[in-house]
Amino acid sequence: MKKLLLLATLALTACSTAPHNTAVPATAPSGQIQDLRTGKTLTPDQLLRQLAAAPGVIVGEKHDNPAHHQIENWLVQRLPEIRPQGSVLMEMLTPDQQPKVDQVKAWLQTGAQARPARVAELINWQKSWDWTMYGDVVMTAMKAPYPLLSANLDRSEIMAFYEKPVFPAGVHAADPRVRDAISDTIRTSHQQNIDAKQLHAMLAIQQQRDRRMAERLLAAPAPALLIAGGYHAGKSIGVPVHIQDLDPQASVTVLILAEKGIVIDKSQADFVWTTAAVAAKSAP
Repeated sequence: MKKLLLLATLALTACSTAPHNTAVPATAPSGQIQDLRTGKTLTPDQLLRQLAAAPGVIVGEKHDNPAHHQIENWLVQRLPEIRPQGSVLMEMLTPDQQPKVDQVKAWLQTGAQARPARVAELINWQKSWDWTMYGDVVMTAMKAPYPLLSANLDRSEIMAFYEKPVFPAGVHAADPRVRDAISDTIRTSHQQNIDAKQLHAMLAIQQQRDRRMAERLLAAPAPALLIAGGYHAGKSIGVPVHIQDLDPQASVTVLILAEKGIVIDKSQADFVWTTAAVAAKSAP
């Protein structure tokens, strides 16, 4: 019944909206790109060729930087020009959204038209992720032939881990250096105002999110590209750590999108694309 209601809604949308689902052509924003493995500076097209050769790519963003979303959209548009794209995954999508994403995506593949804002409604895009930042890359992936896949936990799973913290198994994920580094990040994000019980729960949630992203990336049609926050993408503490535990033979390439003044080294990423910083939002 829910599927029939959604299909009926899609039909009404097709009749009532102008043709606005064409992806916005992306251009590579200015910034400096460095291959951290060699120390060489790259052009955007040189980076593109490097990433195109990888079976799995993780792009780590700063969520509120518009240039980072412009880069992501540029990558999602340009990579399939070099080789077929197997799939795109996003931290911003959850499993309970996947059926709606699949249905709306299949509908758009028929040539139906919908405004981006309407697509956001139909896939139940979460308001915690600013659609003005993510709309372009989502629309690019939605109108492409490959799958757009969720990579995060559902809210119910997050709440369960908060109430009863459980950590993912694995030698690398359990490394005290990994968990200490994540804990330091959580403390910093909370201005050191977090008690031990909350910290323990949030550490478990962060690692379970990373584990889910790793599982989804490994299972996704290749070549696959995962868009996530920078801390999730980091080679030393994030998704790559869990890939080591799940499949030591798997190869992933990490591109961190950083702001000027932030130092990223080869322990954290294979490539870094540094852009101008955005002003921090003031508290209300």
